[in-house]
Amino acid sequence: MGGLFNIKGVEKIKAIQKVAVEESRMKIPMLFGMDVIHGYETTFPIPLGLSCTWDMKAIEQSARIAATEASADGIGWTFSPMVDISRDPRWGRVSEGNGEDPYLGSQIARAMVKGYQGDLRSNNNILACVKHYALYGAGEAGRDYNTVDMSRIRMYNEYFPPYKAAVDAGVGSVMASFNEIDGIPATGNRWLLTDVLRRQWGFKGFVVTDYTGINEMVDHGLGDLQTVSALALKAGVDMDMVGEGFLKTLKKSLAEKKITTAEIDMACRRMLEAKYKLGLFKDPYKYCDEARAKNEIFTEANRKIARQIAAQSFVLLKNQGHTLPLKKSGKIALIGPLADAANNMAGTWSVAQSKIGLYQF
Repeated sequence: MGGLFNIKGVEKIKAIQKVAVEESRMKIPMLFGMDVIHGYETTFPIPLGLSCTWDMKAIEQSARIAATEASADGIGWTFSPMVDISRDPRWGRVSEGNGEDPYLGSQIARAMVKGYQGDLRSNNNILACVKHYALYGAGEAGRDYNTVDMSRIRMYNEYFPPYKAAVDAGVGSVMASFNEIDGIPATGNRWLLTDVLRRQWGFKGFVVTDYTGINEMVDHGLGDLQTVSALALKAGVDMDMVGEGFLKTLKKSLAEKKITTAEIDMACRRMLEAKYKLGLFKDPYKYCDEARAKNEIFTEANRKIARQIAAQSFVLLKNQGHTLPLKKSGKIALIGPLADAANNMAGTWSVAQSKIGLYQF
């Protein structure tokens, strides 16, 4: 097994890791991942908000703090940064990306990868995963998972640069997207995952599907679970997230000579290499320090930095009527369903956040 996802807390993770390294046949440590998108417990502005700072040092710092807190709570892998170029406001994932500019998106991709990963041998850094590769933000009509149809010129000049920037920065993993490219889903697209990612860009890490990405190729009409699982493996996918297509069908496909042992070995090798780079074979419990969990998460210092970065992200489109600077005699109205809902202030895609109600506004 490669890893488990969305398990939070040193006590739980340590208990599961113990089973993996002390009670299983192969004694291979597991990788624990979570969507740490814009902060762990200390919440930073959503990625679209972070991009409005235009401050790469601040963005890198936000990722470093997120990595420090996540690693203190047992997490060794985050499904971030999301660097999809998005130019259709109807797409519901706009908030998780950096906007529409390839250059800015590339700079942010580098900063985030550097902030998360740093020196992977340390206990404070975690593995990054750039997503969603590729062209996820270009779905027709802004509809999630939809077909993407564009020229290679536009692909390479407008949509590919942020992914490549993350690869050039040494990102350890890449997540395949759900959408089709040239009529073939990204999860089973060998041109995308092998020809471009590995041969043209020199990516050395591992490729993971998005949540049940292999299974969803069945709905694209590419065959049953066994067929699409073999397709994904041959295309260059190394880890099947949650779907169990690899787990339940590869043995049969190998017996039927639809895949080879070498293809399975390569996927396993890439996963093992990632765990070696993280130092999990040296110390499977490197992220299971209870003292860190108590002292390094949601600290006053981290919240202070988050507040400073949030202030840098504010955008006033028009200073009509001299709104700024604020006058001490004036009043500000907080209007809408979240006006007094402190527990819902973490922002989009904050699956790790549980302490937001402790913030003082």
